[in-house]
Amino acid sequence: MEKAYQVIARRWRPKQFNELVGQDHIVRTLSNAIDSKRIAHAYLFVGPRGTGKTSTARLFAKALNAEGGPSVTPDNESVTSQAIMDGSCMDVIEIDGASNNSVEQVRSLREECQFAPAQCTYKIYIIDEVHMLSTAAFNALLKTLEEPPEHVKFFFATTEAHKVLPTIVSRCQRFEFRPISDAVIAEKLMQICETEAIKVESAALTSIARLANGGMRDAQSILDQMISFCGNDIKEFDVLDVYGLVSAERISELAKALAALDYASIIAAVDEFSAEGRDLYRILVDLEAHARVALLDAIHNGGSTKKLGTDMSTESIMRMLDALHRGEVSVQKGLSEKVNFEVVLLKASEESRSRAIDSLIKQVTGASAANSEKTSTGGEGEKKKP
Repeated sequence: MEKAYQVIARRWRPKQFNELVGQDHIVRTLSNAIDSKRIAHAYLFVGPRGTGKTSTARLFAKALNAEGGPSVTPDNESVTSQAIMDGSCMDVIEIDGASNNSVEQVRSLREECQFAPAQCTYKIYIIDEVHMLSTAAFNALLKTLEEPPEHVKFFFATTEAHKVLPTIVSRCQRFEFRPISDAVIAEKLMQICETEAIKVESAALTSIARLANGGMRDAQSILDQMISFCGNDIKEFDVLDVYGLVSAERISELAKALAALDYASIIAAVDEFSAEGRDLYRILVDLEAHARVALLDAIHNGGSTKKLGTDMSTESIMRMLDALHRGEVSVQKGLSEKVNFEVVLLKASEESRSRAIDSLIKQVTGASAANSEKTSTGGEGEKKKP
């Protein structure tokens, strides 16, 4: 029987700590803990989806159960290492918190903890989406979590740390997983493409990284889909077309139209995007990112920039950004996406050129004070004339 296809996200899952990208602070801390033998009994991995939480838990379990004792670089070929990475190891138990969230299941886990590991040094429980446990289940876990048997370690992973009981959090070492930068994601995708003989434009990888929003797994899934769509030659146009994006050049032209108060060009651009079936909400987000770059340039250049095609102050760009940000909900959830998108853009364009009331008052007050001083000086001069 032919072996089933395995997606890129699974084939390229890290097998060693040095393969985990974008989380150097976590790799360093866990490596030092292993080297110094300062292993805690419970860890909480927090961060957005696809940033490596579960992969890190598996790597850590593999390192702790390495042959000859805990090691930062365990042997990938050993039976135990392969079983852990395959999810078939009897002593590394992965539990989905969403479907195993009752108090009875946690009580069963507490009873199992007392038994020694069958083949490994440590018995490790990896509980994904731990925030889905019920309050009663959390409370049932408290005592075991505080004083577990020496051979037991708990690794919790969650995307919503605020839903985890503080009493649980206080008993864990907490690690914050950061969204991975677009540059790091694009670099990793290029490595994958080179290894798998996929020809791809760098601009296409940049677009995929933008779509992934900091998640490596999402980026790899998108790449997998693009290979299915394009074969072994991926162009930027293909990515933009499949996912309804627009190029950076068109975003730049739209931003210039907003800055110039060119309403006709704004309406024409929205008509084009709508006719092409582009994702208007995504265009709005990309437009905000472009305006932010201009804002930073203005800040670094003494308060103004020409990155938007015309001279604009930091105050003007901030008003534009504020209007774009306020419009996100109406574009994403409103009944008429196109109309709402047009209104948001026109408002952002208008507000970028309107004067803030406080700065206007300050200017008028300053001018009034200057005129008063001038009049007073002139009056004294007239008195001195014979």
